[in-house]
Amino acid sequence: MSFINDNFLLKNETAKALYNNFAKDLPIIDYHCHISPKMIAEDYRFKNAFDLFLGGDHYKWRQMRSMGIDEEYITGNGDDFEKWCAFAKTMPNLIGNPIYHWTHLELKRYFDIDTILCEDTAKEIWDSINEKLAGDGFSCRDLIKKSNVEAICTTDNPYDTLEYHKQLADFDVKVLPTFRPDLKDIRSDITDRMDYFVENGCKLADHSIDEMNDDVIEKLIFLGEEYAKRGWVWQLHIGALRNNNTRMFEKIGPDTGFDSINDFQVAEGISKILNELDKKDALPKTILYCLNPKDNYVLGTMLGNFQRGPVAGKIQFGSGWWFNDNKDGMEAQLKALANLGCLGTFIGMLTDSRSFVSYTRHEYFRRILCNLIGEWVEDGEYPNDMNALGKIVKGICHDNASKYFNF
Repeated sequence: MSFINDNFLLKNETAKALYNNFAKDLPIIDYHCHISPKMIAEDYRFKNAFDLFLGGDHYKWRQMRSMGIDEEYITGNGDDFEKWCAFAKTMPNLIGNPIYHWTHLELKRYFDIDTILCEDTAKEIWDSINEKLAGDGFSCRDLIKKSNVEAICTTDNPYDTLEYHKQLADFDVKVLPTFRPDLKDIRSDITDRMDYFVENGCKLADHSIDEMNDDVIEKLIFLGEEYAKRGWVWQLHIGALRNNNTRMFEKIGPDTGFDSINDFQVAEGISKILNELDKKDALPKTILYCLNPKDNYVLGTMLGNFQRGPVAGKIQFGSGWWFNDNKDGMEAQLKALANLGCLGTFIGMLTDSRSFVSYTRHEYFRRILCNLIGEWVEDGEYPNDMNALGKIVKGICHDNASKYFNF
């Protein structure tokens, strides 16, 4: 039996039924990612396996460094095949790491490869992937459609021209911009830029909150009020400690695998932001993500303070993010939300990725979700009512997000 088989991560009969009957074939709404709209607009074709699997994936780069791989064969000028071999050498050591699962899901779903990637199989798999990439059906748009993607929300600078989003107006899949301002540089024309994004289909804003002080709180209250006027959803990604390695930042720049989890206090600041907006009747739909799992219960309880109809789950606890989008992290987020709130209104998974084969992370999440719910059912903690369970699973995997964002 292949490693990635029909029952992968599904450990009970209820889980298998839920995944296969309700989750497996649902379209994907990827409402937060970092893929390039330029690459989609130009329908980029990948040069080889390294270009597709490792070209911008700092998750994988971190683990290659842990193996002692020289930077020349990670982000440097080394030969692409030698970089691929270095990654293949790393793979067997990633037991317990989601990258091991993700990579083999990607190999299976996009290239029908069951062979385990390691140093001995690197050349065989390299050749197989490259042969397919050279043929039809593997451009950026092909991979998106092959993944059954319904909508994509990219992450965009407020001063982006959005020219590539405009070019994608006729693409079968919705590719919409997300407004991502730098809180340290809020300019006087920021609301004009919001209006420009509205004209080009934007429905979301996104912020990285890497510290919590009076200046940050004041700016977020201002921006939240403006987003509410436009009917946007805003996402608050809380708790990254970025660019820790000065030497490498100066050498290869940000977003290259030198970030980690911060441990500042978030509860009072987030409460103040949401409360001030609520007092003004100007609180937009809000998604709160924590990078530090110590804050799972902080955010899980904060949600209930500001829920308000007619929107089900107006304030959302975002899915396991970045260092938490692994099996343990996803289960911890799901359990915290279930313990403290209304799991059935959750809007589910996103890729938060720069990779065009990372849509398998939705499959990974769906299997973990179905297995967890299946455990609760088989332990007698919820009735074995497939109609009710199916509605919950379909909601979390697709339907809730579709209603929430009104795509």
